[in-house]
Amino acid sequence: MIGLALAAVPAAAADVDDAEAGVGQITVTAQRQAYRGDFTLRETPQAISVISTEWLDRTNATRLSDALDLNAGVVRQNAFGGLWDAFAVRGFAGDPNLPTGYLVNGFNGGRGFGGTRDAAGIERIEVLKGPNAALFGRGEPGGTVNIVTKRADFATHGRVSLLGGSFDRLRGEADINLAAGETVAVRLIGFAEQSDSFRDTVESNRFGFLPTVTFNPWAGTSITYDLEVTRTEVPFDRGIAAIGGRLDALPRGRFLGEPGDGPIEADATGQQLQLQQDLGGSWSLLLGTSFRETRLEGFSTEAELVRGRQRLFRDGRSLSRQRRYRRYTADHFVLRGEVAGRFDTFGLEHRLLAGADYDRFDNSQLFLRARPPVIGAATSAQASNDIDVLAPVYGRFPLPVPGPQTDRLDRQKAWGAYVQDQIRLTERLQIRLGGRFDDVTITSRNRTTGVVARRDRTRFSPQAGIVYDATPAIALYAAYGEGFRPNLGADVRGQIFDPETTRSAEIGTKLSLFDGRLTGTLAAFSLAKRNVLAADPGNPGFSLPVGAARSRGVELDLEGRLPGNLTLWFSYAFVDAEARRDVADPDFGLAIRAGDPLINIPRHNLNVQLARRFDLGATPLDLGAGVQHVGRRLGEAGTDFFLPAHTLVRLFASARLSDRVELFGEVTNLFNERWYANSFAQLWVQPGMPRAGAVTLRYAFGGRP
Repeated sequence: MIGLALAAVPAAAADVDDAEAGVGQITVTAQRQAYRGDFTLRETPQAISVISTEWLDRTNATRLSDALDLNAGVVRQNAFGGLWDAFAVRGFAGDPNLPTGYLVNGFNGGRGFGGTRDAAGIERIEVLKGPNAALFGRGEPGGTVNIVTKRADFATHGRVSLLGGSFDRLRGEADINLAAGETVAVRLIGFAEQSDSFRDTVESNRFGFLPTVTFNPWAGTSITYDLEVTRTEVPFDRGIAAIGGRLDALPRGRFLGEPGDGPIEADATGQQLQLQQDLGGSWSLLLGTSFRETRLEGFSTEAELVRGRQRLFRDGRSLSRQRRYRRYTADHFVLRGEVAGRFDTFGLEHRLLAGADYDRFDNSQLFLRARPPVIGAATSAQASNDIDVLAPVYGRFPLPVPGPQTDRLDRQKAWGAYVQDQIRLTERLQIRLGGRFDDVTITSRNRTTGVVARRDRTRFSPQAGIVYDATPAIALYAAYGEGFRPNLGADVRGQIFDPETTRSAEIGTKLSLFDGRLTGTLAAFSLAKRNVLAADPGNPGFSLPVGAARSRGVELDLEGRLPGNLTLWFSYAFVDAEARRDVADPDFGLAIRAGDPLINIPRHNLNVQLARRFDLGATPLDLGAGVQHVGRRLGEAGTDFFLPAHTLVRLFASARLSDRVELFGEVTNLFNERWYANSFAQLWVQPGMPRAGAVTLRYAFGGRP
């Protein structure tokens, strides 16, 4: 959440540091991001990585998950058949039965069931790492992701793009900003995409409309309104099965569901309204509210995981399957207020940030299923809904009719208040002190049994940090924070879970090299949390507690320009994430021992992108290459099943054909490596895309060529 507490704020985090280095202050009449205050990246005791519009264009990212691959501290988790975003920051993910939480303009936009986040309308992505839960609360100790959206400004400009790619992929995107004088501006953003897939019989359709309005009625006041309307239609796809632990036993395109189920539909409608008011001097007020509705509905056919009900473990080719129906809906309402400013006491400068917020989240889940029986000598292939994984015949049997399984409503109400004071002790030394108080009420209603459970929790979470400006090239920092994240819902018996509690610490250095043209962060961290949840396989939609976990590691992030017209993105993370208690894994009844690695978390993760700009006659060209390496990682808890390491290479190029027209092309997975994005179990493994190409034509007009 990058920004200043004043009404005129830097356009991006990079502008803040440029201004401090003497490049010149760049101001716009845009609203700042909540929970952040008046701080540059250099003086913030926290690792923050910003994925800018420039890098979103260079990677041709159209999904949040693709963009987050740029940051090595963020790794993919089980994405629920490709229907939501799931990732871990510094080794820790959230509730496995919900999408991973992230922020949109400081509001929580990741909760609910609106499908994967599209990159249309994204100005930049901020990966906020470290012990920051004490400030904005209810998050993971590894950090969070904040999406800063494109908002209406007071110039007329726009961009239209058309993409065509492998697997019959077609995508159109438009971004048009219209200003009516200096008081009202409207920005209209939309996208539509349809595509087949390297997965047999799987195709998708997506569209969205994301307009924004900015209203500045008088000097010092800015009001913005954002609307999000999106829809996704895609078959539920659990991926491939590892037969006898072998991932190469099946083609990576082999679909093991039923095309007759049709697509799952995921919809989202969200609204945000924010007011920023200059209070005079250095003080400003930020008020905001957000309401978001989401829905996910449809049928799916998925591999049965319990060994006694799975014929594949007996004959090596007959996959027994469940059929499921889901209607998940969620409403999320947020109200917040924040004041920020500066004052002096006894010759010391204080920068104060204080605020309060209210959050209500309703999560409704209706879940039906038809499940294979325990396999016996007389159990027929139709009874267990088998498919031959080596020679599949879709529609071989009538689709089973799912019966009642789960019908529940979970509601979380929470309010919090927070304060943070950063004190400048000397020209080089600053300290940060702060904390947050949270009051949370969780109600879980099992609509099948009529059982209602309720639990109230309060907690104070402190934070502290220190920053020392050692040289023009180096700033040193350290930070500590505590936090908690309420675990939504209850187990199958109606018992509400205790909240996750966390402790996190990090030390690091902020780097500014080549006169500030190359910046970065080197950080070491240690995180721990208790009351971790895992999915309950016997009762879908429910969870069970599995104990404690710890994550330690080192990260290095660099971004900027090198001599020779080279542009660099470099991100490396070493993460050692492990269980800290002996428990019986509730998913499969297998023993998890203290010291076992956490699922889907590689020890080594690397992403490097390098581009060079030069002219070919009168045509400016960008040529570049990227390498992503993801290390070996556990693919099923409590076992020795691991996903292999993979290294993906991409090439990209862009040519500016005129002042307004740009042609971009890329080839991903250049060497056609077989790789796996994530796994939940040996029978639910998501393969990655083979070699693919795409060409994008971009046309810009108006004040921003």
